[in-house]
Amino acid sequence: MTATPPQPESPLVPRAHHPAPRAPHVGRPARHALRDTLALAALPLVVALALPAAFAGGGTRRWFGGRAENQRAEAQAAKDAAAAAFYELDTAQRDLRISIETITAVDDSPAARRAVADFQAVSARIDEVSHQYIQAVDAYDLDRDDLEASAASQARTALTRAKDDLTNVKRELDRFGDSLGPLIGKAETQLARLAPAVERARQGLLAASNALDAVRGSGLTADDLAARLAALGPELTKLNQGAGQHGVPQTLERAERVAQQAEAVRVEAERLPERAAEIDHRLVSLRTRAQALTTRAEQVEPVLSELRRRFAAACWQDLQHVPDLAERNVEQAELKLREARAARDDQRWPDATALLSTVRALLNTTDESVSAAGDRLRRLNAVQKDPQQEIDRTRFAIRDAQRLAMAGRNTPDPRHARPLDDAVARLDRAIGTLEGRHPDYWHFLTETEAVRQTVAQVVSQIRDDRGAGH
Repeated sequence: MTATPPQPESPLVPRAHHPAPRAPHVGRPARHALRDTLALAALPLVVALALPAAFAGGGTRRWFGGRAENQRAEAQAAKDAAAAAFYELDTAQRDLRISIETITAVDDSPAARRAVADFQAVSARIDEVSHQYIQAVDAYDLDRDDLEASAASQARTALTRAKDDLTNVKRELDRFGDSLGPLIGKAETQLARLAPAVERARQGLLAASNALDAVRGSGLTADDLAARLAALGPELTKLNQGAGQHGVPQTLERAERVAQQAEAVRVEAERLPERAAEIDHRLVSLRTRAQALTTRAEQVEPVLSELRRRFAAACWQDLQHVPDLAERNVEQAELKLREARAARDDQRWPDATALLSTVRALLNTTDESVSAAGDRLRRLNAVQKDPQQEIDRTRFAIRDAQRLAMAGRNTPDPRHARPLDDAVARLDRAIGTLEGRHPDYWHFLTETEAVRQTVAQVVSQIRDDRGAGH
């Protein structure tokens, strides 16, 4: 705004980026008159009222009575009111400019860019009415001894109009300032978060560094964690350079990211001794398990021999590969255990963990295969001794599903009845395979199990349909 005093620099935006608007040219007498007017407006009321008497008693100027003096007094009052309006507008614009600088330093959204453009438009209007006000002040010297009544009247009219224009623009500026409430609130919120966020990042880096030092003091190298912490060094440098250089949103995002990554390093560093101990324990445990599986695998061949001797080939052919598979898997597991041991000694923790997971998967597969042979012999012995138990178990499941399908109905839903009828027929066919000299007991067992699974699916469908109100 014209004739705006120098403003304090924004803590976020360099002063060079926001130069103060230049005041229009004002003549020397006008500047003196404006300065005197602003000084008079700033005086206490009692002093201001005493000034006319002081001038009257000095005898240094001629005073004309009557209408001319009344017009002069009215013009002077208009001049004082215009000066006060000018001062209020200047102060409001200065305060609002600081708010705009705060918004632009924090927010680059379309709404923020519109606010900047709107402020520039209002400022142009302020410059216009301020220039008109100064022209009115320059045009009339109210201190002249020979000031005519007509000139004083013209001055009063011009200064009153200038005051009204200044007041109207002040209202426009106030309305614009009120509309900035959400943007200013958002900017102030981010600024309030800035310092704590940066401090959290710094403290997080310090805590991670201290945790890493403690781990190294215990004899663990933690090279991967040290590398991750070192990679955060440039980020800390940018945080120290401040938001004025890198922007508030970017600095906030950087501070939060650094804090999270530093916290992750700290947690892993503090857990590293426990992780090392856990890996040591898994090495011992998995080696013991591999040895036990080697012993169990040796017992598979006798089980297969009994299966071959007592049951049809279909009951055991799929188990022929178990001994060889168990031997290969155990050998592979022992090789991976040695590699895991070497990785642990080199403190390559991710490699050691991955290798131990591979060992566990190999041993799980071997355990299932070895167990399958013994489980097969047990189930075949049971069904050979008493197949009726398996038959009754399956029939009960079918009848229970049929009762559920008929509950509250005269006829069953075809979607439920058809698969249940098929299950009955399938069970009858499975029972028929038990006839003959060498029954396929394993086929019988897999068929009855498949029938029960089908029945269970029908029961689940019936309950879902009734739950949905069908």
